[in-house]
Amino acid sequence: MNFEITQDQLMLREGVRKIANDFGLEYWREKDAKHEFVHELWSELGKNGYIGVAISEEYGGVGLGLVEMAMVIEELAKAGAGSTVGQLFMLTPVFGGITIELHGSEVQKREYLPKIASGEMNFCMALTEPNAGSNSLEITTFAKKEGDHYIINGQKTWISGVNVADKMLLVARTTKKEDVQRKTDGISLFLVDAKDPAIITQAIEKVGTHCVQSDEVFIENLKVHKDNLIGEEGKGWRYLVDTLNAERIVTTAGLVGTGQLALKLAVDYSKERIVFNNTPIGAYQGIQFPLAELSAEINVAQLMNYKAAWLYDQSLPNGAEANTAKLIAGKAAFGLCDRAMQVLGGFGYAKEYHVERIWRDVRLFKIAPVSEEMILNFIAQHNLGMPRSY
Repeated sequence: MNFEITQDQLMLREGVRKIANDFGLEYWREKDAKHEFVHELWSELGKNGYIGVAISEEYGGVGLGLVEMAMVIEELAKAGAGSTVGQLFMLTPVFGGITIELHGSEVQKREYLPKIASGEMNFCMALTEPNAGSNSLEITTFAKKEGDHYIINGQKTWISGVNVADKMLLVARTTKKEDVQRKTDGISLFLVDAKDPAIITQAIEKVGTHCVQSDEVFIENLKVHKDNLIGEEGKGWRYLVDTLNAERIVTTAGLVGTGQLALKLAVDYSKERIVFNNTPIGAYQGIQFPLAELSAEINVAQLMNYKAAWLYDQSLPNGAEANTAKLIAGKAAFGLCDRAMQVLGGFGYAKEYHVERIWRDVRLFKIAPVSEEMILNFIAQHNLGMPRSY
């Protein structure tokens, strides 16, 4: 085993850190207050190759992998973005880039990947439905084949980034669940225009992650040409597994960076804040020990996530590692944000000191993109060999 960060990876980190520092805490606070997408940052990342870091060079990318993408996300998160930046990389580089590069046709790759890598084209994914959240195989959105086209009808919910997306990775059944032998059969993936008039959206008011809008989506008689099908009809679930594992990895990278950001805010404040006897509060073990323990946990999550990303890049099984990393990171990152708020006291509750924003945002990722309970189900069933409970 070699845990050494390469010189090229160090240079990658240094390069994105310069951009991240130009779009730091104040930038993200302003965007959060306005509920605006971070177009300026995203454009800069595209120009400098960071969006396409895991896309092959022949399609306009840098030709690296998920390990490097995780490092990019960490730098952005800890410079001020917080956990929301993981969502940005989830939407376009993963839902769009990775899905198309792994399973798209050559025509789809050449049409979409260069635009994704440059930041010219944004993606979202429509999977979750009102009655199919963690139980994704229960989706009822249906694509009916009519000649060279599919007619799609259904409803989706909690679809993030659809308001700024050019394209949508739409997950639908092409064979109804009652007509398949296995629930994983009969699901297909489509590349569709997010602005098609047949797609109606309605924003959901949220506690946080205000820079990435989430919507209810209503699809009525959406006409999609067969050339926009990814891979083979009815085999979309096996493609989607690759997408969802990558989703876990980029989410965890955002959580790791967020934990590092919260830790820095707390430690810096604790070194300067004096309450009793002319002693900084950072000298008190009641302040030190919780931060030290959570710091250890976020470091463990980072290592497990690097392992998951490395396995992914080698086309090796990585589901156990990706899920484990996300579980630990979600708990540790939220713990660090909450503890940072406690260390800052009243100021932790004030928008001026930034902790409240990253605290609001990070809470989502104990639920999404996969809940802690579903990860524990996965570990119990797949790692421990225990009976399926759901």
